[in-house]
Amino acid sequence: MKNPILVIHGPNLNLLGLREPGVYGTSSFDQINQEIRDYSEKLGLRCEIFQSNSEGALIDKIHEAYDTFCGIILNAGAYTHYSYAIRDAIAAIRLPCIEVHLSNVHAREEFRHKSVIAPVCVGTIAGFGKQSYLLAIQAMSTLI
Repeated sequence: MKNPILVIHGPNLNLLGLREPGVYGTSSFDQINQEIRDYSEKLGLRCEIFQSNSEGALIDKIHEAYDTFCGIILNAGAYTHYSYAIRDAIAAIRLPCIEVHLSNVHAREEFRHKSVIAPVCVGTIAGFGKQSYLLAIQAMSTLI
């Protein structure tokens, strides 16, 4: 398979299925990752998945992506709203990056309405639950 992509899950996403199922759904983190892998493979994309609760680890992984991947799908979780360091890492590597959210962040608390990473991403997909990742994979397959 060609065209490797990187899917990055940020803080607390490892608790999917347990964490606020009314907001984030009942599928487990492992189930969602399997669907991501299966759909990527169906589209002919090699997919690596990474999760960390640490901002520094997320930045390190974004830096590593420069020489290895054709694009990034990123759910930065709460870092979306205030991590200028993640924003700068995305801008520095100049790979297409799609911002993803399971919930509709614009229908939630006011602090979730602003994304500091959106300006350096090619697009944002939010509000479709686990389907948000699959929509991002589909979009990425047309970009690369």
